[in-house]
Amino acid sequence: MVQCSDRLEHVHSDIRGPLYQEALRMEAGGTNVLKLNTGNPGRFGFELPNSVRQALALHIDEAVPYCDVRGMATARSVICTYHIGRGLQGIMPNDVFICNGVSEAASMLMNSLIGTNDELLLPTPCYSLWSNNAYLCGGKPVFYRCDPNNHWNPDIDDIKSKITPHTKAILIINPNNPTGAVYSHDTLVAIADIARENHLVLLSDEIYDRLVMDGLRHESIGAIAPDVPCVTFNGLSKSHIICGFRCGWMVFSGPKGELDQIKDGVMKLASMRLCGNALTQLVIPAALVDSESTREMLVPGGRLYEQRRATTEGLDKIDGVYYEKNRAAFYLFPGLEKEKFTFKDGQDFAMKFLHEANILVIPGNGFDWTEDMRFRIVMLPDPDVLTKAMKDLKHFLNHHRR
Repeated sequence: MVQCSDRLEHVHSDIRGPLYQEALRMEAGGTNVLKLNTGNPGRFGFELPNSVRQALALHIDEAVPYCDVRGMATARSVICTYHIGRGLQGIMPNDVFICNGVSEAASMLMNSLIGTNDELLLPTPCYSLWSNNAYLCGGKPVFYRCDPNNHWNPDIDDIKSKITPHTKAILIINPNNPTGAVYSHDTLVAIADIARENHLVLLSDEIYDRLVMDGLRHESIGAIAPDVPCVTFNGLSKSHIICGFRCGWMVFSGPKGELDQIKDGVMKLASMRLCGNALTQLVIPAALVDSESTREMLVPGGRLYEQRRATTEGLDKIDGVYYEKNRAAFYLFPGLEKEKFTFKDGQDFAMKFLHEANILVIPGNGFDWTEDMRFRIVMLPDPDVLTKAMKDLKHFLNHHRR
């Protein structure tokens, strides 16, 4: 048998892993499964905004040829303007690379930045896209702790303790997946100080920056630390309900010339795939000036706001479940008081929940979190569906109490 590459040894994608495959098997056998495993709004009745639909219809012929490997000039110019409005300084359209989702942007950046045995500081819990790319480029992911007792903000002392001579960059995911946290200004300043003092690159996944609730304001760390080399990642998949379009980008900022070699490396990789999806890029200018379609989901009466309310009100009625309310995105990362239940671990809980209640969630270890027994709920179904799901969770847990 031909052996798989050793760089895949630690790669995992639990969101679409064994639990998901088991859910598909159950569905093939005729069982209806409520899949709360992946943040895919279009699967739950969310529709793309008219602004996006019209932009695609009016400009479709412009997407026939290959475009610039960095992305269409008009789209990159609008992205640049958007991030200047978010506080990034000194950036130009040529500092923007449009990719097939943040997933591709992360892969190209990591392969250009992280070499063999280089270390990348990553949060735990962590969206596995980032740790997987660290493994694939031959680097070493080193996890720093986010503190559930401090609204899931990163633990600054833990970050400092993890820095070694091999550390090359710090990643933050803000707003966060899977916790839905929005990091405080003081936390971001402290992380920027660490990067500055240790000559590290800042990587900031900000794809949920437009999905912030409760009157909070998201701050971009690249704006807070204009003197530190930074790559900011963003896209339209979640805010404008076009996950399947694969629309993401990255923006280089910081001291002039500091990241030129990394940009050259990204250019090589971007050239290898010729160009990003041109159809996707047609909608970027219209989408980034359409904030209203996103905002209306986040206020009382809006879908995301009401879906969070339905979920948290249901969890409040369950003894042995605790959580920190998300302030952004549509994820919740609740925990179980392990001593009250018979589950061996989070995987055991999730598999039994799937088999007995026909509801799919992903346990905490799928996000490199092992401190306590947690699981991620994707709050995208209609509120009444989530209300029933929380009742089903309560019924299920009552059958597994010690």
